[in-house]
Amino acid sequence: MRVTVSRKAHFNAAHRLYRKDWSDEQNDAVFGKCNNPNFHGHNYELIVSVTGDIDPKTGYVIDIKVLKDIINDEVEEPFDHKNLNVDVPEFRDLNPTAENIVVVIWNKIRKRIDAAMDIEVVLYETPRNFVTYRGN
Repeated sequence: MRVTVSRKAHFNAAHRLYRKDWSDEQNDAVFGKCNNPNFHGHNYELIVSVTGDIDPKTGYVIDIKVLKDIINDEVEEPFDHKNLNVDVPEFRDLNPTAENIVVVIWNKIRKRIDAAMDIEVVLYETPRNFVTYRGN
């Protein structure tokens, strides 16, 4: 029996969407107000889901406290109240779009979860705009 266990989390972060190799005009044309040189922020909501077999001894797919700690260590601590472009090494040369952020988060969490389990990360940039990543 494969079951999916999910945990919600939250972080606030600023970012700017732009490419260093593009002109200001091209960045403005593609990214609009999200290209503000003074950055802008979001109240991100995150759902991390782990799918696997139920352990017959514990009754768990994954201990939710373990999942909570992984999310805290890999996402909340390094991203919360940070400027993603400046403070988070993964985005120094990677445009912090919602799509790129969700992949970075997935990769950080993947390394901490048993390979026999599947993971899915859903990242809400706003209540109406969200992205989902399940791996390659």
